[in-house]
Amino acid sequence: MIYLQLFIEFAKIGLFTVGGGMACVPFLLALSEKTGWFTQSQLLDMIAISESTPGPLGINMATYVGYTTSGVLGSFVATMGIVLPTVLLVLCIAKFLQSFKDNKYVQGAMYGLRPASTGLIAAAGVSVAVLSLVNTDAIKAGAWAQALDPKAIVMAAVLLVLTNYVKQTKKLHPVVFIAASAVVGILFHLAGV
Repeated sequence: MIYLQLFIEFAKIGLFTVGGGMACVPFLLALSEKTGWFTQSQLLDMIAISESTPGPLGINMATYVGYTTSGVLGSFVATMGIVLPTVLLVLCIAKFLQSFKDNKYVQGAMYGLRPASTGLIAAAGVSVAVLSLVNTDAIKAGAWAQALDPKAIVMAAVLLVLTNYVKQTKKLHPVVFIAASAVVGILFHLAGV
């Protein structure tokens, strides 16, 4: 039964995520709360790993969740769940889109998907920022003094400055910042900071 549930949940994410991998983050947050298959902290780790490894974010995350939930078969089922419905939908659309590309309703639908996609990606960005910078457990416990994670805020501020305002680092490839952030995270973990 878990395999069917994995397939259905990730098929829904695959079908309704418009705009790329980060647009699936709000759906994954909802899935986390609904099923308990992974925590918000694990979601942040999955995003970090998926963004720094080859392959689409949603597929990497589906594979990971499927594997942690039900092993190799679970990873296969979850991956097929996120990919198969979308592939079938794209094939159907491609077959008929050529004949309807000048239709005003089709053009209107495509125009309407743009802001929806932008909204999903913006929501994902805000969600990831809040999960990374704010200790939601402390807020739920009423410990407002511990609500902000000073390490994360300093690291985010340093990255913001280096990627936008320092002329020498502004044009570096994003992989450099991903690698540097990984090294800093490992050092913080080893130092117990």
